[in-house]
Amino acid sequence: MHGKLLGIRDAIVYEGPDVDSLESNFRAAVDEYLAFCAEECKIPDQPFKGSFNVRVGPDLHKQAALFAEEHNQKLNAVVSKALEEFLVQANT
Repeated sequence: MHGKLLGIRDAIVYEGPDVDSLESNFRAAVDEYLAFCAEECKIPDQPFKGSFNVRVGPDLHKQAALFAEEHNQKLNAVVSKALEEFLVQANT
């Protein structure tokens, strides 16, 4: 069996013949990666930083911005709430 960390640009791979050794080798691979980053004075890559760019058409952008203003909210809060509600509905 083998695995790799998803969602980061750096390659962290590990393998093992059974689940216990796979988990052990996973932990060792992450520790090795973090040690490498420390030696190189590199900030470890993170899978998700909590921000991303979203491109929408001008009309949707305007509607969202006006909604945010009318409801005394930031545009980021409106988009975050809309995405959260969409994912809840999509997962039911």
